[in-house]
Amino acid sequence: MDEITISRAIVESYMKDFMGAMETDVAIAGAGPAGLVAAYYLAKEGMKVVVFERQLRIGGGMAGGGMMFNRIVVQEEGKRILDEFDVSTKEYQKGYYIADSLEAISTICSRAIKAGVKVFNLISVEDVMIREGDRITGLVLNWSAVSWSKLHVDPLTVRCKVAVDATGHDAEICSIVVKKIGPKLRTKTGEVMGEKPMWAERGEKEILKNTREVYPGLVVAGMTANAVFGSPRMGAIFGGMLLSGKKAARVAIKLLEQG
Repeated sequence: MDEITISRAIVESYMKDFMGAMETDVAIAGAGPAGLVAAYYLAKEGMKVVVFERQLRIGGGMAGGGMMFNRIVVQEEGKRILDEFDVSTKEYQKGYYIADSLEAISTICSRAIKAGVKVFNLISVEDVMIREGDRITGLVLNWSAVSWSKLHVDPLTVRCKVAVDATGHDAEICSIVVKKIGPKLRTKTGEVMGEKPMWAERGEKEILKNTREVYPGLVVAGMTANAVFGSPRMGAIFGGMLLSGKKAARVAIKLLEQG
């Protein structure tokens, strides 16, 4: 085995995919359950989709289950999505289903990639591009290690027709928008309102209502949606996250059709 051939194979194949990601239909920040589900349904509809994940691993909070017990709970509606991905579930009691969190997130990621989604880990979104009448038209990227090491290294950019903030509790892209141009989000305050204390039932109900375009060209999904609009967190029930990802894909497709 030749080490240089191995190195060239890695660099050339990665850079080919990365160059291909410079112009895309939808760019998603966050490879948690909502981001990956949204990416899957978008790719199934023929959209070019790229996901950027700042961490080494994918999955967001799903992999850890509840307090590092690698199990998650979904309700009936969430189970239907897991069924579509062929993730095993077991009924705990009426209306509550248990799934292995590692099987769930690894299967969703695999199915998304096989559908055509490109996932790049260890890349952070540090800014946005705003053009064409105050519309988000791209994301500004850097290696996550740059920010972790507190280095001053200029970023690179990708152009997208629609961006999705699926970064979770921190709502990173929405926070960047507010920081850079002021309180212009479509919330009551124009800012990221912040998530409320845990209330699973209410949080699960409100997450679908909150999954929408929050700024021209920017859709929120998953826990980001509840954090932006000031709804409760849900804990280790993940049906709403899956449903939010599916709705985010529908919202993005509608925006793409509108041009």
